[in-house]
Amino acid sequence: RGMDLILWRHAEAHDHPEPENGLPGDAHDLARRLTPRGEKQAARVGAWLDRQLPETARIWSSPAVRCEQTALAMGRRFKTSALLAPEVDPDGVLELVQWPTGKSPVVVVGHQPTLGRIIARLLSLTEDECSVRKRSNGGGERSDARDALRREALRPWRAPSPASSARPGAWPPAWPAPCALPPWGR
Repeated sequence: RGMDLILWRHAEAHDHPEPENGLPGDAHDLARRLTPRGEKQAARVGAWLDRQLPETARIWSSPAVRCEQTALAMGRRFKTSALLAPEVDPDGVLELVQWPTGKSPVVVVGHQPTLGRIIARLLSLTEDECSVRKRSNGGGERSDARDALRREALRPWRAPSPASSARPGAWPPAWPAPCALPPWGR
């Protein structure tokens, strides 16, 4: 059996306090907190993940406050790493979580566009095929992909193991990817 990799974008967070001059990963960005709606999203998905995952699952979070709040919703211990901060290299994230050779399931709580880039890389897609664009709704962040899943809350994404991704029909249907999938994965 291959390694389970679950990629979870942080729940809805307050906007950057300096939308004109702020940068991803700056001190103000890292201090952003979840909105009340984001706290509810994180609690719902975190409780579900906690029921699904074995005790041996490892949980990694970006050092951004909104990611730590999201990870805390699982009620488990987790580690933070600067390798999961906004705008990091997907290869560094995969190395950190020991993909694909790790023995335990891993949950990564992070950011876009990094998570989309990881998904694209693992499924041999272009980044355009797996992008999650943010847009403001006046009350915080939302993404086009999240709008499509809104009725079911935020959903984590599980990467297929290298062996299973080579077989048509091997995609785990219970955990759909939040981006375009190859025809065999739909």
